[in-house]
Amino acid sequence: MAMRAQRIGKANPAEDEAVYQAILRALLEGKLKAGTKLAETPLADIFGVSRERIRKVLHRLGAERRLEMIPNRGARVPRPTLDDVRRVYEAHRVLEAGVLSQLVLRVDDLLLARLDAHLAEERAAAQRGDRTTSVRLSGAFHVHLVDSIGNPELSRMLGDLLSRSSVMVSVYEPAAQSICAVDEHGAIVAALRDRDLMRAIAVSREHFLHVEGRLRLDQDAATPTQDLAAVFAGRRPLRGKRRSA
Repeated sequence: MAMRAQRIGKANPAEDEAVYQAILRALLEGKLKAGTKLAETPLADIFGVSRERIRKVLHRLGAERRLEMIPNRGARVPRPTLDDVRRVYEAHRVLEAGVLSQLVLRVDDLLLARLDAHLAEERAAAQRGDRTTSVRLSGAFHVHLVDSIGNPELSRMLGDLLSRSSVMVSVYEPAAQSICAVDEHGAIVAALRDRDLMRAIAVSREHFLHVEGRLRLDQDAATPTQDLAAVFAGRRPLRGKRRSA
């Protein structure tokens, strides 16, 4: 038991989180191509940590449905089919229509102020070309809506959908089109401000259809090869020398 503990090393949550955030950022920035395999050994070399730590982080991203975990083949960036995309965005549309039908009954100045402040952050991120922040804030807008209902089950359902759709957007949506989503979010807020449920639902529906339509799925069936060291270029190893796993 003692030998195994020495081989794996002590738990280091901060180190795990740093690796997790770096890989997540690469996903949200669209630096990793759909279908790319994330092999443990090269990632361990890049980050200067053990394969055990890399495996833990990859499984965390898999549990969040940001990566696909394939038995006996490891982790890869999701490569959704057209049917996958349609199902996810149909679920988004249906869920948010129900949320808006509840929210329009309780919308108040405090909520509207929070949404307006959030829209300002979204516009600022889009204008400075901050792809990662734009994707994160775009999802957070819908989180603000559902969390205002105060139903943790609805929030959990949205969280699961966003984990999948945020990767779809990062990998398949042209970065220059992200500003469109800000304007569409603003139209949803304007409808809520007017307490116009039908308009809010219609705008929300069109918004998700537009996002789905902007995705440019790569139909090439070949598995892409990427130089992971180039993807994470400039990333300093967390440790001077990688421990074996």
